[in-house]
Formats: sequence, C-alpha cells, structure tokens
Amino acid sequence: MTTCAGCGEKEASRLECPNCKKLGIKGSFFCDQDCFKKSCDTTHKAIHSIVQLAAENEANKESTLPANMRNYKFTGPLRPVYPLSAKRVVPPHIKRPDYADHPQGVSAIESVREKRIRILDKEEIEAMRVVCRLGREVLDHTASFIKPGITTDELDAICHQACVERNAYPSPLNYARFPKSVCISVNEVICHGIPDQRPLVEGDIVNLDVSLCFHSDLNATYPVGKIDEESADLIATTKKSVEEAIGICKPGVPYREIGNKIEEIVRPKGYSIVRRYTGHGVHERFHCEPNIVHYGGSKMPGKMEAGHVFTIEPMINLGTANLDHWKDDWTAVTLDGRRSAQFEETILITETGFEILTRPPPTTSSHKKKKKKSKSKANGSSTPNDGDETPEVGTPTGEVADGVKELEVNGSA
Repeated sequence: MTTCAGCGEKEASRLECPNCKKLGIKGSFFCDQDCFKKSCDTTHKAIHSIVQLAAENEANKESTLPANMRNYKFTGPLRPVYPLSAKRVVPPHIKRPDYADHPQGVSAIESVREKRIRILDKEEIEAMRVVCRLGREVLDHTASFIKPGITTDELDAICHQACVERNAYPSPLNYARFPKSVCISVNEVICHGIPDQRPLVEGDIVNLDVSLCFHSDLNATYPVGKIDEESADLIATTKKSVEEAIGICKPGVPYREIGNKIEEIVRPKGYSIVRRYTGHGVHERFHCEPNIVHYGGSKMPGKMEAGHVFTIEPMINLGTANLDHWKDDWTAVTLDGRRSAQFEETILITETGFEILTRPPPTTSSHKKKKKKSKSKANGSSTPNDGDETPEVGTPTGEVADGVKELEVNGSA
C-alpha cells in the first residue's frame, strides 16, 4: 500500500502533486483533494522550494564550465571551477623548451623517436642533478602552502613564481597545450589535473606534479588537513611502492621488474594500479624512452644501464584501475569516482646502483649547521642564523611526502 504523502495515514489514490511531477519528485500521491490542499498550505510547498534551490545551485555550478563540459557525466563528486586564470608569463631571459611558443605545444625533438635509451654523459648528468635539485625545492616550497581554502590556481601561481625565481621554465606550461605551470590532481583525479578556482577543503588529498626545464620531474600526494584512514593508507602504500621499486634499481635489472615490485606491495592491499600511464625517460626531452610500466607481469623489454635517467611514478587507486577523462583534454579521473594517489622521483642508474636525483643529499654546510645548533642547545643557548650557510631543502609538508609518517587522520590523537 502506498501511504498518502499528506496525512501519512490513509492509502494514497492516483492523485499526484503536479509540481512534484515536474520537478521529478517521486511518491507525492495523496488520498484526496482536501488532503492535498491542506498539505500544500502547510508543509508540502517547502519541498518544492528545497528541490528548486538545489537545482539552481547545481545549475550555477554548471554555468562556470565551458560548453563542451556541461553535459559531461562526472565519475565522482569533484567539479572544476572556471574560468581559468590567464596563461602565466615566463620572462624572456629564461631558456625555453621548443614547445613553449608552438601553437599546439608540439616538441620537435620529441617528435623524432630515439632508437635506443640514451646514456647521459658526465656533463648531462650534472645538469640533471642541478635541475632535479631545483625541482625538489619548488615542490617543497609549493606544498608548504597546502591548506583548506587555498585554490589550486593559487598554488599554480606560487609554483610558477618559484620556477621563475630559479631561472627555470615550468615544463608543463604549453606542453601539448597544457595551460598551467604545474599539474594538480585532487581526490579522484589520477593525473594531469588543471589548476582552477576550486578551493581545497578539509579531508581532500592533493597531488602536485612539478617539472622544470630541462627537465626534472617529480610529484607527491599530500593530505589537506585531517583525512580519513583509507586515504592515509592509500598515500602510505603508494609511497612505499615507489621506495621499494627504486630499491631494486641497478645495471642489468630488467625494467619490467619495477612493475613486479610495485604489484607486490600494492596488490595485497586490494588497490589497483593504473595501466594507461607510465614512467618515462627524461633529460632534454620531457618524455622519452624507456617506458616504465608500474604493474606486474609485463613483457616490457629493456634493461637498466649506467647513465640511464627515468621516472618511477605509479598511480594507485582505491577502486578500479579503469579511468575516464574530463572534456578538457587532460584531466584523468577514476571511473568509479574513488580516490587515487601518486608519487614520483627521477632516478639515475649509476655503475653500482641508483641515485635519486630529485632527492638530493643534504649539503655539507647543512650538516655543520645542524651540529652547531645541537651543540648550542646542549649549552642552553641559541645560535642566530648568520645567513652564510645553505639551509636544507624541505618544509614540514615536504617531510610528510617523504615519510608519510605524520598524516592527520580522523579519530587520531
């Protein structure tokens, strides 16, 4: 029996509220005309107002989107907030990649495929050390501003300025027409998120993917305030998989073993590994050989040799590995709308093992500074910073990315 929507006691007839029918509200049937009128005079009209207000709010959200995105069926709760800010300017004195001013963002050197994995010489390796150190500085600096309320566009502006201050071109800018200086991927966005006007909110997770020309490449996923335990474990597992995969790198190891190691860490957790995107070689070319698959059982050919430089950057999802793309040519999202995390480092293969170029060791002066501070604390005094020593690269936020040991989780102390 269908109960009357008015009195809630009698059996409903076929008399349905016409406004509810127009608004798509189901189940608004009444026992008789008098009950319907009485209900409309008291509480029922309020239902119409609430539904109409919700529809208007949703329409307002959609109104900021470009026309080609308004009918897109989003896979999760995240929505982009337009309009995008104007393309940021890189001063002319800064060396630019060949795609920087191309109308389609095409790289001429990348359009010619290399026949084999390039082995970098000493000068090229030293150049990579420099730009990768700068990349780490920029990532840590930008990440230190992550907090509820800041927009991803504001983070892009911070990252862009940090690149310019280091006389470096932000590699993503105009690469295949990417419109911003950093990829920022929130919650269900797997990769290549375009910074926009949406503010970060408490409980989000956010990935910053920073690249400096010519070319460092690294990224990390951060909590925004307190996050749930599931998201914290996803971040920690993703970070661990990268560390374990890096640990096996040395001359003679097949590249496919990277994916096998990552699978070994991720699969027992029930998480999935994105197959669509891979790690890659990187140097004067932003993306080149080798391709690094992050899942197990691959038949990817090739072995590591001293002088190879490449990224390891698995994208790990809570749910399905399948993905979709927003209608902006870039943003990859999980097909089920569940969250995704990623970490990335640029690796050099040495004669005896590996070097993480995007995680440079502390400078000698930094060690001296630490010892000096420790000694002064033991004597019960403090030593002011005289500005002559080089500070360590890193922020509290960067430390979270390195160890994922201090994530704030709901219900934790």
